[in-house]
Amino acid sequence: MLPRRQFFNRMARSAGIVAGIVAFSLFLGSAGYHYLDDLPWIDALLNASMILAGMGPVDPVKSTAAKLFATFYALHSGIAFLTMIAILMAPLLHRFLHKFHLEMSEEKEK
Repeated sequence: MLPRRQFFNRMARSAGIVAGIVAFSLFLGSAGYHYLDDLPWIDALLNASMILAGMGPVDPVKSTAAKLFATFYALHSGIAFLTMIAILMAPLLHRFLHKFHLEMSEEKEK
């Protein structure tokens, strides 16, 4: 089984990847709301973060282009959430399965 230090390095790498996904998603959402719905940057960031967190938009969406963007950004946010959970859980699940396999191997030897 992987030593704890290397395991924590894997967890940190996974957390870094997730942070990158969050940053990219917030940038994408903020830019979309800013340019398509004419929201100030801070309001665009608020809307993007609320949708990414699953809470829903704060400001009403006015134009058709902004409504289409909001639709696809909401879909992106759902997929991004599932992806982030998978990336964070992969090292944990991998370690658990290795530990389970080692325990099963020890039982067979007895």
